[in-house]
Amino acid sequence: MASQQLLVAPPKALLKPLSIPNRLLLGPGPSNLAPRILAAGGLQMIGHMHKEMFQIMDEIKEGIQYVFQTKNPLTLAVSGSGHCALEAALFNLLEPGDSFLVGANGIWGQRAADIGERIGTGWAGGGLRGLAQHKPALLFLTQGESSCGVLQPLDGYGDLCHRYKCLLLVDTVAALGGVPIYMDQQGIDVLYSGSQKVLNSPPGTSLISFSDKAKSKIYARKTKPVSFYLDMKWLANIWGCDDQPRVYHHTTPVISLYSLRESLALIAEQGLENSWRQHREATAYLHERLQGLGLQLFVKDPAARLPTVTTVAAPAGYDWRDIVNYVMDHFDIEITGGLGPSVGKVLRIGLLGCNATRENVDRVTHALQEALRHCPRHKL
Repeated sequence: MASQQLLVAPPKALLKPLSIPNRLLLGPGPSNLAPRILAAGGLQMIGHMHKEMFQIMDEIKEGIQYVFQTKNPLTLAVSGSGHCALEAALFNLLEPGDSFLVGANGIWGQRAADIGERIGTGWAGGGLRGLAQHKPALLFLTQGESSCGVLQPLDGYGDLCHRYKCLLLVDTVAALGGVPIYMDQQGIDVLYSGSQKVLNSPPGTSLISFSDKAKSKIYARKTKPVSFYLDMKWLANIWGCDDQPRVYHHTTPVISLYSLRESLALIAEQGLENSWRQHREATAYLHERLQGLGLQLFVKDPAARLPTVTTVAAPAGYDWRDIVNYVMDHFDIEITGGLGPSVGKVLRIGLLGCNATRENVDRVTHALQEALRHCPRHKL
């Protein structure tokens, strides 16, 4: 029998059924779950160290190798969002005294620099002249900068980095599945992505792969990584990447891994080339419809536009928040404003995975047309 009186009553809100709106997510992520992925989330739990779970993990590794186009043995999923994968890369690759170069074309380069500063490594912004000037151990680039809708070309950077004995780290969270990427052929040493965008899986898991050069740097460290949870030697073992018996490290998110496995299965069935074409065509149609409404695309150069997340210049005279709220309140469609350096400058529309359809383009552009008609317009 309890010896103390309860001071906190059961919360009234938790005594009611959970209610979730039926909403079309056309922001920069997360995206709606495909039906097969949604069903995977309702499957029964198994133990994270069961042989059946290891089989699922092995299948996830193969799926990551496919979408990344890599044969790297050190390929796995991290129990955390894309930020967690970025920290896993930096915590394991950088040691005190290392410097790394950040190619910042939006918020994600800024975040990488912030993390580097927190772990005491020197970092430098600026152009590629920094490779010769700073002799960094690592160069960070974002393939798909979702804060401003910019697509970063990657060809040639791997060879350039290796000429200066520098590793290349690429963020493909907002681009994977919607834009071609060839990790091995492009000389990318570390590549990471997230589950919640084109893959249409729940947030909370991320994908990462390390080249042999990157793996050698990790295994030659003189100091332990600052995070035990993200120590890649431990993660390599639990994911079966080191040919050793698997040893408990942490409890992996079993149900989320079911969903991730199914999301990778769906894109394998569709084929990467077909997925890239789907996003390219759906986004071209979106651009046509937006311009038909008199809206201006924020990224002027068509070749530099990200096919998964489109940025629209905030319409003159409107408060962007009014437009976002109107589309949500009247149509149950999510679009968002800017992020980081693009706050107040853009609206962001995401066509991600199963959401990249002409039907959804028609729905969101109709909603925007109504918002422009009904939202207050202020004189400048």
